[in-house]
Amino acid sequence: MQDYTKIARKTTLILFLAQCLASAGFIASATVSALLGAKLGGGPAWAGVPSAIYGLGGAFAASAWGYLMDTIGRRNGIALGLVTGAVGSVLVIISVNLGWLVVFLAGMLLLGVANAAVVLGRFAAAAVTPPLRRGSAISTVVLGGTFGSIFGPLVVGPAGAFMKTYGMEENSGAYLVCAILFALGALLIFVSLRPDPRDVGREVAKQYPQPHLDGQARPIFKILLQPAALTALMAMVLGQVVMTGVMVITSLHMQDNNHMLMDISMVISAHTFGMYAFSVISGRLADRWGRAQVILAGGGVLVLACATAPLSPEVLPLAVSLFLLGLGWNFCYVGGSTLLADQLSPTERARTQGANDLLVGLASAAASLGAGLIFAGLGYTLVAVIGAVLSFIPVFFSIQLMWNKSKAAGLSNFRSL
Repeated sequence: MQDYTKIARKTTLILFLAQCLASAGFIASATVSALLGAKLGGGPAWAGVPSAIYGLGGAFAASAWGYLMDTIGRRNGIALGLVTGAVGSVLVIISVNLGWLVVFLAGMLLLGVANAAVVLGRFAAAAVTPPLRRGSAISTVVLGGTFGSIFGPLVVGPAGAFMKTYGMEENSGAYLVCAILFALGALLIFVSLRPDPRDVGREVAKQYPQPHLDGQARPIFKILLQPAALTALMAMVLGQVVMTGVMVITSLHMQDNNHMLMDISMVISAHTFGMYAFSVISGRLADRWGRAQVILAGGGVLVLACATAPLSPEVLPLAVSLFLLGLGWNFCYVGGSTLLADQLSPTERARTQGANDLLVGLASAAASLGAGLIFAGLGYTLVAVIGAVLSFIPVFFSIQLMWNKSKAAGLSNFRSL
């Protein structure tokens, strides 16, 4: 029996490095996308539109990427996605400097398509890793976002200053950074991600058969309606909705309170640091404590973040609240991703994971658009209140799953769920 441990470690490391590069680009762009949307669209109601288009691009591409990666492999799929992101970044640079709203949104759409391919990398790491260490593998890939959370917002200012020296729009500098980082990430994946995780994952599944999976491919809707898979779906979808809705509109909220771009970047940096820096902890907890318990903790932190975000428009309180918003998202995302991976056979993985990310992307797009409209009409506080209410839903689902499993296994085994 071949030991795939070294291959799993190498695969996870390469995916982690690619995530570092890609997340820096995505986060740099997220720092200014709402500002550019409001400027090119002519009003604050447009602030959430770029992120909504980005989310829609990712949503509709996610399922397609899942099927495509089954055919051409995870390596080729992720590399192609990063190239798509580089092209989208170039389109944004051109459109922002020429005032072309439609082309700007087209570029954001391609960035969303790219993100859909990149985030499926977490499932590639899970596929090559034994079940008892899947949470740690997923969280290691997600941890790559820590680099992005620090580096991405920090380069927005200098990149903007560089563009200004050539008479170009300051905020387009973030997308120059995107294009360079995505190109580097595509090269890294294409050259180094060998053997393909798709093929390794099939062999690992044979070595670690799971009794609840008989190898027969089930319809996607049937999988996602199972209690555990549904809990995973609710955690990822609603965690994304709450995080996106509050995060996207915070930059405009701060601009309305006369904060400079550097202040906005600092708050977004704190938020993205919360999203990624504690991934190792959330992954280990998912493996040792339980998937549902991690989701429960994530939902609770999201409630706290939404409750505190509207209390003060100052930089430090907002930075703390947005940090908690990112941390809650991380627990929901890592816990949900690991729980879903546990429910799938090799023949179900790519297409079901793609369908899951389709739903996550659609929800994210709706949250971005809705947050902009709600903010324009009713203000920042209501955006946060709605986020707090939605955060209780994954809390409910995780408690229900834990309760049902405790009844099946016996209360003495409750902590082993």
